[in-house]
Amino acid sequence: MSNNNVQIFDTTLRDGEQVPGCKLNTEQKLIIAEQLDILGVDVIEAGFPVSSPGDFKSVEAISKIIKNATVCGLTRSVENDIKVAAEALKYAKRPRIHTGIGTSDSHIKYKFKSTQEDILERAFHAVKYAKSFVEDVEFYAEDAGRTDNEYLARVCEAVIKAGATVLNIPDTTGYCLPSEYGAKIKYLKENVKGIDKAILSCHCHNDLGLATANSIEGVINGARQIECTINGIGERAGNTALEEVVMILKQHPYLNLDTRIKTEMLYGISQLVSESMGIYTQPNKAIVGANAFAHSSGIHQDGVIKKRETYEIIDPKDVGVTESAIVLTARSGRAALAYRAKNLGYELTKLQLDDIYTSFLDFADNKKQVDDDDIHQIIEHSKLYKEIISS
Repeated sequence: MSNNNVQIFDTTLRDGEQVPGCKLNTEQKLIIAEQLDILGVDVIEAGFPVSSPGDFKSVEAISKIIKNATVCGLTRSVENDIKVAAEALKYAKRPRIHTGIGTSDSHIKYKFKSTQEDILERAFHAVKYAKSFVEDVEFYAEDAGRTDNEYLARVCEAVIKAGATVLNIPDTTGYCLPSEYGAKIKYLKENVKGIDKAILSCHCHNDLGLATANSIEGVINGARQIECTINGIGERAGNTALEEVVMILKQHPYLNLDTRIKTEMLYGISQLVSESMGIYTQPNKAIVGANAFAHSSGIHQDGVIKKRETYEIIDPKDVGVTESAIVLTARSGRAALAYRAKNLGYELTKLQLDDIYTSFLDFADNKKQVDDDDIHQIIEHSKLYKEIISS
């Protein structure tokens, strides 16, 4: 793998499905998995096989149809989990077992009622056992964001010796600041013996709205895999949004970090996931929200009409959106009204526009958004209507 390539690990079908009420059936998972493979994700985390017969069936079915991506199954550091995952992944062209354990003081003391040394040993044996089934083993140090860096480095060294190929450093609670998370990745990169044998991976949650920022800071500091979901869906406040990190790296080429994602598919797969899960995507959601390329402010509209780049850093077509939307409201200016009227076949002179604009503002004050039918109505009721249609 090129040192400049950032692998995209999609966990929409595992972590994303943990959203209450968003359970997918196997058929829906297969449709989404196929689209993720075409999209160009490097790894598809298909599920947690031991958790239920349905999840096992889905992981097995996905393993059979995926042609390009690695198919991954999640486990705890429990032998039966790992054995069941290996069985579910037996048809995969590129299988990966994702095993791990909590490493923060909080998890060790309260969740496992254990010690650092015992957790270290359990982590080593889990990876060693997973390695007996597949070559590609990813280890997650749950709550790594709140784990002491020196101890975390010891855990990483141990699992690398056991055969781990990927080290997942999750900010499980979404607590880290970007500078802290980046520094953690940098520390591991510089202090873990044998780190060149494994890929560091970012898995950041969005409890404080920092998941995307933390993931980007992670790859800037040496991580080469980002774990994310379509639309940022996931447990609690969600995960890192795939579409956000991909477009950030694309729009900042000086970072010299690339993904294999076909970005023109992003809007379509966002819609697919939203509809399949029955989960509403907020209109102002970055990249794929309904308003991501919509302009209603007169100042912005004037700029975009003159040259799109004045207010848009992304060409809508790059993410699969046909074109920017000029939305007419009471905040819109003459330029926007003239633009929308022209699209409907009305070439307005300055005097005609001035007259129509006065009526438009009266109309817009009583309606949140003015659509094409409304524009026709406003022009047809204008005293200049005959002049407008004859010109």
